[in-house]
Amino acid sequence: MKRSKEKQLPDLPAQIAKAIRDAILAGDLIADDRLPSESDLAETFQVSRPTVREALKRLAAQSLIRTERGAFGGAFVRRLSYPEAQVSHASTSTLLLTINEVDFDVACEARYALEKSCTALAATRRSADDLATMRAEIHRQTQPALSDEAFCASDVALHRALVDAAANPILSYQLAGAVEAMQPLMNMITFGTRSRAQIVDLHTQLADAIEARDAAAADRVLIALERYTLELGKGVIASRTKTRARR
Repeated sequence: MKRSKEKQLPDLPAQIAKAIRDAILAGDLIADDRLPSESDLAETFQVSRPTVREALKRLAAQSLIRTERGAFGGAFVRRLSYPEAQVSHASTSTLLLTINEVDFDVACEARYALEKSCTALAATRRSADDLATMRAEIHRQTQPALSDEAFCASDVALHRALVDAAANPILSYQLAGAVEAMQPLMNMITFGTRSRAQIVDLHTQLADAIEARDAAAADRVLIALERYTLELGKGVIASRTKTRARR
């Protein structure tokens, strides 16, 4: 009985953290704003200072606030950068795909559909650095001593360079989940059967199309990559299914 009563107790730190988070999302608190002191927050929410402190710890763990010491210190609304948000987004997407066991063809369809959404911008806005990054990864992929893990990492880096060539930070953030999470999943399933030479050839065609500012050609290459990846994935999955059935 005691345990059931404890479960009914409100999670006050969570409620306070949510109230502050909602104020940030609503724009009532903006980046670099100082939050009220612990004592003021305790008075506002009618709780103890340790409870407020726990709420602030939760907000800090979510990268929503930062704390500074000294006479002019305190808790401040944190200015979250796009690279930080991308890492968090990719990590969450990886967990989502892993825990929910998303079908290979569903992940493949989503990943290439999302990437094709940026080719027009990438073809128009690509810089010399973007092209250099893509070419460097293609060269890396041709090295005979490159491990399967390193090849997969290079594969991700090349497609990330294509996305970043669109020069749209919001698009890069949204596609981080596709490139950083879905592609490694597909690589893990297909790396043992795919032809590196064929992948390098398709990657070269993709870089050539972006350099030529030919978005339609880039889309055709991505379609070819999608078909090849789906073909390999279905073959691997079918083989694994047969092996399990024999056991």
